Amino acid sequence: MAEKSEIVKKRKVPIEKVRNIGIIAHIDAGKTTTTERVLYYTGKTYKIGDIDEGTTQMDWMEQEKERGITIMSAATTTFWNNHRINIIDTPGHIDFTAEVERSLRVLDGGVVVFDAEEGVQSQSEKVWHQADGYQVPRLCFINKMDKLGADFERTIKMIKDRLGVKPIILAMPIGSEKDFVGVVDILNQKALIWDEKKDPKGGKFETKEIPTDVIKQAKKYREELIERVAEADEALAEKFLRSEEISVEELKAGIRKATIANQLVPIYAGASLRNKGVQPLLDGVVDFLPNPLDVPAIKGINPKTNKEETRPCDAKGPFAALAFKIQTDPHVGRLTYIRIYSGKLDAGEEVYNSSQGRSERAGRLLLMHANNREQIDSAEAGEIIAVVGLKEATTGETLCDKDKPIILEAITFPEPVISLAIEPKTRADQEKLGTALNRLSEEDPTFQIKSDRETGQTIISGMGELHLEIIVDRMKREFNVEANTGRPQVAYKETISKIAKGEGKYIRQSGGRGQYGHCFLRVEPLGRGEGFKFTNEIRGTAIPSVYIPAIEKGVKEAMEKGILAGYPITDVAVAVYNGSYHEVDSSDVAFKIAGSAGFQEAAKQASLVLLEPIMKLEVTTPEEFMGDVIGDLSSKRAQVQGTEARGQIRVITALVPLAEVPGYATTLRSMTQGRANFYMEFSHYQEVPVNITEKIISTKGGSASGGEAKQGLPAGRQGLQKRK
Repeated sequence: MAEKSEIVKKRKVPIEKVRNIGIIAHIDAGKTTTTERVLYYTGKTYKIGDIDEGTTQMDWMEQEKERGITIMSAATTTFWNNHRINIIDTPGHIDFTAEVERSLRVLDGGVVVFDAEEGVQSQSEKVWHQADGYQVPRLCFINKMDKLGADFERTIKMIKDRLGVKPIILAMPIGSEKDFVGVVDILNQKALIWDEKKDPKGGKFETKEIPTDVIKQAKKYREELIERVAEADEALAEKFLRSEEISVEELKAGIRKATIANQLVPIYAGASLRNKGVQPLLDGVVDFLPNPLDVPAIKGINPKTNKEETRPCDAKGPFAALAFKIQTDPHVGRLTYIRIYSGKLDAGEEVYNSSQGRSERAGRLLLMHANNREQIDSAEAGEIIAVVGLKEATTGETLCDKDKPIILEAITFPEPVISLAIEPKTRADQEKLGTALNRLSEEDPTFQIKSDRETGQTIISGMGELHLEIIVDRMKREFNVEANTGRPQVAYKETISKIAKGEGKYIRQSGGRGQYGHCFLRVEPLGRGEGFKFTNEIRGTAIPSVYIPAIEKGVKEAMEKGILAGYPITDVAVAVYNGSYHEVDSSDVAFKIAGSAGFQEAAKQASLVLLEPIMKLEVTTPEEFMGDVIGDLSSKRAQVQGTEARGQIRVITALVPLAEVPGYATTLRSMTQGRANFYMEFSHYQEVPVNITEKIISTKGGSASGGEAKQGLPAGRQGLQKRK
């Protein structure tokens, strides 16, 4: 690696030859395997890593090697056809959706990998729509063409129907399943054949004439390609209508333009595990995905003027970068991954964190290859690097030139849906536990920690059982902290269902200066997912404006504690419309307490209801077990949305409350002799039926004063119960 890292450091490529791409897909579609082949064929590695053997470059964490899944997005830099390609390999499991979200925010293009047998799966759909949100141009790679049941045409149809895009075929498969031998280069009308006997690692392919059994289909795809490219380009449309020949170079330019504009999506086919079809995909990355100059200039707000400004990708412009990932490295400490949108950064230079309004020194600059590092002296616009030395910057914050400040749009992450209580096994672990949890929450914005004052418990929350399991495992391995945990608990929420008013008054006289706070509040329900909105409707001097923030703080504290069953209240608009104050005795503390009391009184009259997270569940099962699976789901309050046939396999889609599916993997395995599998992701919050609400409230002791649930800890574990 030492010799190769010197080559990487010395190679300087112009910005138009840089590609910042992500490999994204559903779990088990073959993202990491594809990335490993890319690294091998581009000369980044000398040996192809294997997931089953735990030898992949990109899945470097122990948990990733053991489970054969990607948990953390990993970045690397490699070269192909004199182009520099910065790659981020992202997780496919929904529990680690934050890694996909933050990667898409800073990427210029993406390669979406599909399983040729499964087609467009749920997480494929989700990441596709995430990429739509950031307007990231994409290529599709239909992987596993050698797999039993692989169906290229069906997958293309699913891409059209489910994702609503116009695909253009650039590499169609020759054969499928065990007969898959290579692909047809549609543009050049040539067959690329990989002979496993001659070259087991598939580094070389032979260019041949198209086999007669697929030549008709290959010509049809080329005609469709020309027609679609002409539709997206006026100059080519004129040539097409005049029946003039359009050259390969003209077609390439047209495809590139339409891909970057998200009008067309190029499709490639292959089998990464069998080393077939990856090189044409790399050509597609270079030919059709954008360079940093092709992407519109990043927009942001100038904190001094509050006006929108842009930062074009220019190394000579003012420095502007987004911190998109924090990672704790055992060798170099805290790493801050940044995407530089404008300007240049030198090692040791001071940068301004406009999100926090403070300056910090960027120590060493590193090019990352998974968990290996290559030190560099400087980095310019369009690059993705890691910085050592930034102690305060967190995910989504902007680093910029102090004289030309800008705040770029931050990254939004979903709310956690599951929680559990955690405590150190020994007193010696007590302090280390806090440090470990804080470090891990810095790295992962979807992992949250809070302390329950009533029970003394530390509650950790995340996106799913696997997410929290990995967190606890990482604490043990990386921070040497042993911890006890309770059973996972559903993250219920409370909300109101009608408009109501309440009065909050806090008056206290104790000899000297007293306390006086008095306000009238109105609460109104908001739509699902809208959160919290606070408005000041005071006209005149009923309450001085200086006390309004204290009222809002009191309301927020009351919402956090909950009223009905101690769960946080959400989707509520609160307005303060009247009140009174005392010139001497009024204070922030008094108005905060009044705000809290006023909100509680109003909320109790606003028909409080409990909300629960509803999950979208997709079960893939052999046909013979379909009836049993649907019957079991019906007993779990599930709403079956539909079923789909894929050969002998049936895919059942349902919406099911998270509370009904703890340990569903074990249930499904025993019901289907281990032959079915499932995928689950958060869908929305929904009102809990009245009979279930009553059970939940009674389980929590009918709390009307708030306080967190006891997080399902086994009897006899007194350490996690209320501390005296």
